[in-house]
Amino acid sequence: MSDKEESRKTDNGNVTMPEITLSCAAKRLLTWYEENRRTLPWRDDPSPYHVWLSEIMLQQTRVETVKGYYERFLNNIPDMETLARFPEDELLKLWEGLGYYNRVRNMQKAAIRIVDHYGGRMPSSYEEILSLPGIGAYTAGAIASMAYGQAVAAVDGNVLRVCTRLLLRDDDIGKESFKTEIKKVLEDVIQDVDGKENRDKSCAGALNQALMDLGAMVCVPGTSPACIREGNEAEDGGGCACPLSDICRAHALHREAEFPNKAKKPDRKIEKKTVLILSCNDRILIHKRPETGLLAGLYELPSLEGWAGRKRVLSYAKELGFNGLKIEILPDSKHIFSHREWHMRAYMIRADELSADIPVTDKDENFLLAESEVIRNKYPIPSAFSAYREYL
Repeated sequence: MSDKEESRKTDNGNVTMPEITLSCAAKRLLTWYEENRRTLPWRDDPSPYHVWLSEIMLQQTRVETVKGYYERFLNNIPDMETLARFPEDELLKLWEGLGYYNRVRNMQKAAIRIVDHYGGRMPSSYEEILSLPGIGAYTAGAIASMAYGQAVAAVDGNVLRVCTRLLLRDDDIGKESFKTEIKKVLEDVIQDVDGKENRDKSCAGALNQALMDLGAMVCVPGTSPACIREGNEAEDGGGCACPLSDICRAHALHREAEFPNKAKKPDRKIEKKTVLILSCNDRILIHKRPETGLLAGLYELPSLEGWAGRKRVLSYAKELGFNGLKIEILPDSKHIFSHREWHMRAYMIRADELSADIPVTDKDENFLLAESEVIRNKYPIPSAFSAYREYL
């Protein structure tokens, strides 16, 4: 068969590429990756711990943002044993600003299990990695392929975008059945390439990263992948920056922007909140959230549900033990979570004195007065309140 062999239709009517074309695409991608790969700190030493940490941090977060967090995390927590015993408040403080704090909580749970059951070394089989807390199919595939050289695919959003355009697949990429199908297709291709090249170590790690880099650098989301931008020719005049443009079904039909297809998420719930920065004698009141639910166990600025006026805010401040009050309106802000939005109004309230050393200890022991520097260095404040950090 050749790359120009006719396409065929699957049972559901979607046009796919012949298997030989996918193997050809894989070889091209591996060559492209060697010449164009991104320089990333976790690629310098792709140990299981480093790959795992980077992949967890990269979920829902931009690469450039992750780089600094990654270095700081390793400086404080260089190995599995340290992670397993690291104090939770300090762990969450290291994660402050990355969001989705359950990611790092699950990392610690997994580290404890790895120390207790695997002697502190990440297990090497895909199935055992997948069984650890907080590790799904993608992360398990990344660790197994990149750190251990196993012939396993790692299918993330970048990979799905490349594959749906390449194969002209309009399936909903949010469906697990489709992700599983693409994973199986890629693993068949990996085994085919490995077999033909007689490799001692699988190409899976390099191919997974090649697909990710292509999706991040060339086959980008939206209406402007590199294959349809003006001036996208390679420097040597050899054509499009994408190494797969001539065998990409979506590119051939000028339909790149139509892929991938993902079912629309339900509208996020809007929650109105009134955020309070309550201070007295250079100390600020913070509150620890419940151990379950949204932002579990993190410290926040006290707040009231709904948009409260000055009268209600001052009354609440007095209930908390703040007296002799001066109030200032701060700018509104908004924070978007995956399924909800906080629309926040805020007040700065300065008190001359307190009716107790620590407010409302008889009502809620999770309130705490602390100096600004202590808050910055010790207590993890979620990025939902980032608009108000300067006032701390």
